[in-house]
Amino acid sequence: MPRPLRIEFENAHYHVMNRSVSGRSIFSSPECYQAFLDILGEACFRYGLVIHAYCLAHNQYHLLLKTPKGNLSRVMRHINGVYTQRYNRVNNTDGPLFKGRFKAVLVEYGDVLLKLSQYIHNRPTAIKKPVVKHLIDYPWSSYPAYIGAAAPLSWLSQYTLFEMLECEDKTQGYANYMRSGIGEEVLQWYGKSHQPSVIGSKKFKASLSYLTANSKEAPAQTDLTMTQIISGVAGFYGVTTEDITRVTRGAQKVNHKRKLAMHLCQELAGAKLVEIAPQFNLSGMGSASHATHQVRQSIKDDDKFKHQVAELINYIQQDRD
Repeated sequence: MPRPLRIEFENAHYHVMNRSVSGRSIFSSPECYQAFLDILGEACFRYGLVIHAYCLAHNQYHLLLKTPKGNLSRVMRHINGVYTQRYNRVNNTDGPLFKGRFKAVLVEYGDVLLKLSQYIHNRPTAIKKPVVKHLIDYPWSSYPAYIGAAAPLSWLSQYTLFEMLECEDKTQGYANYMRSGIGEEVLQWYGKSHQPSVIGSKKFKASLSYLTANSKEAPAQTDLTMTQIISGVAGFYGVTTEDITRVTRGAQKVNHKRKLAMHLCQELAGAKLVEIAPQFNLSGMGSASHATHQVRQSIKDDDKFKHQVAELINYIQQDRD
């Protein structure tokens, strides 16, 4: 069976979800939940992602999001890939964590977003074996933030859903909306064995025809190339690209710029180690793997360095644009 068409364009809205392989736990500890939320925050910053609502469960996740840059596939490849790497490293496991590629339902802008946020936020109590009695007690969902029971994460975008509520007290209004229950229309969408790939009006669906005509797949989303990243790193630090890619011998200071460029090739361009190694004149993948691991650890341990990397990414993006 062919894979469902992935439609991507600027400022599109999606309900994105994924499940684990064989029902295994995706989030085996509070630290795992937090790691996934951290990665969502990274994706918002790096790729311009906007997340309206989320709910993480032990073997699945649900996201209601917007892609201003039309880069859903690139963003989700980053989120799923980086989390799988971190999970396997922390838990000393190996292999895929998620059940195939993510599922994405393209959603028309409008009150349907509010309906889907209600569906997503109800997941902890709507499943066969509810994990909590009251939704307010579930910490791995954006629901507590929407009703004012918890501080929202810095990257959570609540404005769109709040604006759809016709009341002055938005948090109370959203709590009242949640109590109204999931509508029959939404239950029909998600009660079928084959969920819809698009939710919206006939006019909205018709407007998408030009994106899918004569194509078996949506156009692949391009992003930064390794060449652009290396050039950007060199420009940011005021050195040449040869300073970044060449191997130098003998006693010397560690070339942090070179390691950082390798890391960003992996993170921003989705390059594999087997591709990174020759780009930096390395004979094997081991050195590239060690370098990227060191940078990830430094970002985790050093807030000043993390801020510098953020500035570098912004510089590269602006230079490319």
